[in-house]
Amino acid sequence: MLWFGFGFNAFGQIYDHDKLRLDGSEIKVMNPTEITRRVDRSDSRQKMHMKCSGIRASWSRRISLHLDGENCVCLAGFGAIPSSGYCGTYIEESFGCKDAFISESYLTLAFPERIECWNLKNNEKTRTWSMEIVTQSDSSGAPLNLPLVPGGYIAAKPPFYRSLSPQLKAKSLALGAEHVILLSATGAVYTWGLGSHGQLGHGDLTSEEEPRAVEALWGIPMSSVATGGWHSVCISAGGDLYVWGWNESGQLGLPSRALRKAQQQSSQKPEESSNREKNEEVFISIQAFPALLDITQCCEVRTVSCGSRHTAAVTTTGDLYTWGWGEYGQLGHQTLMSSDEPQRVDFFREQRMCVVDVVCGAWNTFAAVTMEEVSCTCNK
Repeated sequence: MLWFGFGFNAFGQIYDHDKLRLDGSEIKVMNPTEITRRVDRSDSRQKMHMKCSGIRASWSRRISLHLDGENCVCLAGFGAIPSSGYCGTYIEESFGCKDAFISESYLTLAFPERIECWNLKNNEKTRTWSMEIVTQSDSSGAPLNLPLVPGGYIAAKPPFYRSLSPQLKAKSLALGAEHVILLSATGAVYTWGLGSHGQLGHGDLTSEEEPRAVEALWGIPMSSVATGGWHSVCISAGGDLYVWGWNESGQLGLPSRALRKAQQQSSQKPEESSNREKNEEVFISIQAFPALLDITQCCEVRTVSCGSRHTAAVTTTGDLYTWGWGEYGQLGHQTLMSSDEPQRVDFFREQRMCVVDVVCGAWNTFAAVTMEEVSCTCNK
């Protein structure tokens, strides 16, 4: 399995650069670029290839999880030691970890019997917080993944540990800029936190201090959830995608008034303004309750991830679709254009690659692929 990255690269999150080019091409990576598997082991003076099991990303950093034996994490981006040609700096303190989660200020490491949070703002490696845990699984027998931990979850800032009611039977959890979305073992979705952009999905802009079920999804079992800065998404057990929250940049895949206006101004076609005014009611700035988004009719959605203002989804046939804000090339369409319509990233099909996973940073996107021919026959 190979990983590719595209989008914001000012700190070398996708690939390291010694100095920036005048055209800024190394800051905005429009073409999917393979992330090397070479690991610089400064502690043993070894440089080796290690299988990347997963990627996590924040605005200025990216970590690669290597869980195929010698479990460890490598850091790339802000704070990492520049190492051209390598996937990142090996973090000695991560040896033996089974999962990791990164924010702009902290790195959280999950070990079999404890959770640790390390301060990334301090040049000297400082363990800020730790907690012993009793290993357990959710009701389905699957292990819990960060930020979810037994009895609660780990927040992006102190206090790190936040408890959850055992009645929620949490299966997975995702953190937005100021809100949280939770998937229960029964397939129900709960949200809480800031609701000013409709990101909670309760039909209003009210904030919630405690987990509240998204009633519009009752009776539709969900299989996964994800959240961006101010929008939320989930996938049903049947492979349908539901979206809600802020749509200012088209991140919901719904018609965006602000985005269309910006596109018209850049294309200098004032004659279209009258048509826009006539159809102004179709534009959606805030979607306060879940809406079904049809990406493609020939296949279902396998997995989804959200950046700050963009969204990426992988279909069951191995295609990657992206939409939303694209100013740094994070949509992978080899342009800097934003889009309020899901569009397939043709690069992977052209290279006969099958996309199996996707992870979004705030302003970039990372896709895992295998060298298998995609079977989808859609032309969309």
